[in-house]
Amino acid sequence: MKTIKTFSILTILLCLSQCGVSKFDENPSFIVKNATFSTWVGGLPGVRGTKVEISIIDNSSILFESLYFQNKITKVEKVITGSKTMLIANYNTSKVLNDRILDINPKKEIKNQLPKVDNFPFQLKKNEAVLSFIENGKTKFYKIKNITTIN
Repeated sequence: MKTIKTFSILTILLCLSQCGVSKFDENPSFIVKNATFSTWVGGLPGVRGTKVEISIIDNSSILFESLYFQNKITKVEKVITGSKTMLIANYNTSKVLNDRILDINPKKEIKNQLPKVDNFPFQLKKNEAVLSFIENGKTKFYKIKNITTIN
């Protein structure tokens, strides 16, 4: 009985500690001037993606990590051109499945990998994103709202 009680308490504490992870930094040391996204289509059928561009004012040594956008996660690239600083995230949304074996014999399809099901950590609107960054050795999150579409 003590084991069940101890396990229950540890589970509750773990759940409560995870709630603190999703807190957003309301006053980061950088300023988001504007954020846009656009979809693109490649030269082959099924090849497409989304590009997110975030214009920022940044005078610090922040390490920008990832962008969470439309239930996808990718690394961001910091590009500095003159006095302009941009964060760019590219999402591949292609539906090309060249690595799948499709056969009438199900035994031949056994080598197919199962699709990855990731639990997306944030609930966001279609025009919202979360930027993760490291500042002073601590990972922080900043929510970007009202990302405009360019098409």
